[in-house]
This record gives sequence, structure tokens and C-alpha cells, in this order.
Amino acid sequence: MYTTVISAKALNENYQPLNWIILDCRFDLLNPEKGLSLYLQSHIADAQYANLNQQLAGSMTPNSGRHPLPEIAAITQFFSNIGIGGQKQVVVYDDCSGGIAARAWWLLQWLGHTNVAVLDGGIQTWIANGYSVDDQVSGAEQAHFVRRSSAFTAVTTAQICSADYQMVDARATARFKGEVEPIDPVAGHIPGALNKPFTDNLTDSGLFKSPAELLDHWQALDEDDTVHMCGSGATACHNILAMRIAGLKPAKLYVGSWSEWIKDSARPIETG
Repeated sequence: MYTTVISAKALNENYQPLNWIILDCRFDLLNPEKGLSLYLQSHIADAQYANLNQQLAGSMTPNSGRHPLPEIAAITQFFSNIGIGGQKQVVVYDDCSGGIAARAWWLLQWLGHTNVAVLDGGIQTWIANGYSVDDQVSGAEQAHFVRRSSAFTAVTTAQICSADYQMVDARATARFKGEVEPIDPVAGHIPGALNKPFTDNLTDSGLFKSPAELLDHWQALDEDDTVHMCGSGATACHNILAMRIAGLKPAKLYVGSWSEWIKDSARPIETG
């Protein structure tokens, strides 16, 4: 079974309709309807669609970040509805080298479904390899998704404020420094955070770097004290995935991330 990433070749050769579920996670933070529109135009055959705002996150509250965790009942029902259950292999993909698909990967891991992998290189690599796509939307056979214990954990803002974690921010460097902020109303970062943009996990062709390269990139961090964050808890999952590819333990996720941190003006921020 695949638990981190899977190549387009391996997916094409090993896919079994009865035992594998493919999930299209394409999403544009600045155009929330774009992902579904692209999915309806064409997608990997048999793929179901998951929307970051609607399925892979819960409803935003006055005190939460943009993508809080979904209610357990809602997300487990969604996974059941699209056929995820038992030991089925799940493959998730997007069009940004795993930047959004990693959130679906993390949610499944967090809920104890370990047989889930991100399609390396996304739909672009799938198409570049000559594999087919279509526009047929077909429902999946209902399954029974059961939450199980997991080594993947999430931390809250209260925990961040009361413990000495090493925060690692996956946003682009210009956003981290506060030079630009296209999404959130306040620019900057949490004081003491390290900036490790998720794109640094990738080669120039948009594939994940080798396990050895990723280990060299991540091994200096203490796995037990590291907490990953980003703007809203999505691309931070990409860094957690990269650490797993490198063979390191699952690091923690600050789901609220920057968009929740700035909800209280008393919390410190840094720029530069």
C-alpha cells in the first residue's frame, strides 16, 4: 500500500476500481469555484471531487482560521459517501504539486486511514505521461469509514501560546516576511517561526525531491517539538508529508495557522 506519494506510472499500473479511491482536490484560494469547474471539464477516470472549503474544512467562526477542522461526523460521512472504508487505497491529487491534496492526505492520516498517497506531480504529470482523463462523473459505492487511532496530531492556538514549539511556516517567503499579503488582512508571521516554503520540497519539474534530499532538508528539526503552519492549515500539510517521505515522524499541524493567529490583535507578530 502507498502511504506518502505515488507516481503516475504506479497509479496507472496498479489502480483497481473496486479497491482504490481517487480524489480530485483541485482548488484555488482566490477563486473557490475553479477547482470544481476544472474537475467537471476533465479528471482522472473514476475520481471523486473534494472541495477544500466544503469538505476538507469546517465552517469558519469569528475566532477560527479560514480552514478549521471539519466536524468528525461530517468528514467521516463524506469519506463513507465516496467509498473510503476498510483498507482501500486512496490517491489524492491536485494541480499544484500537492499543495492542496496534502490536506486531504493529512485528514485521512489524522483519522487513522493510513493507505493514502498524494499523486506525485499532480494531474499535469499524469497527462504528461499520456494517461487518459475524462469528464464522466460517477458516484462511488457507499462504504463505512471508521476513525482509528493515529500518530498525526493537531494543536490549537491555546497550546501554541502555552508551549515552546518550533513553528515552521510553509508560506512563500514574501508572505512570511510581510512584504505581500494577498489573502489575510494582516501581514507577517509568528515571532520565532522558521520559514520553509512548501515549494522547497519540490524539484523544478514539480515532483517531490528524493527521500535523501528531503531528509537533508528536514532532519535538523526536532520532530516532537515541530509544529507546521501556513495561512490556513492546508499547505502546511505538504511539509508534514515531506517529513514523512524523508522517514521522519509525523510532526504536528497548527490548523488555525496565520489566519487564526491574527484574529486576536494582542498576539504578537513579526515582519521582515
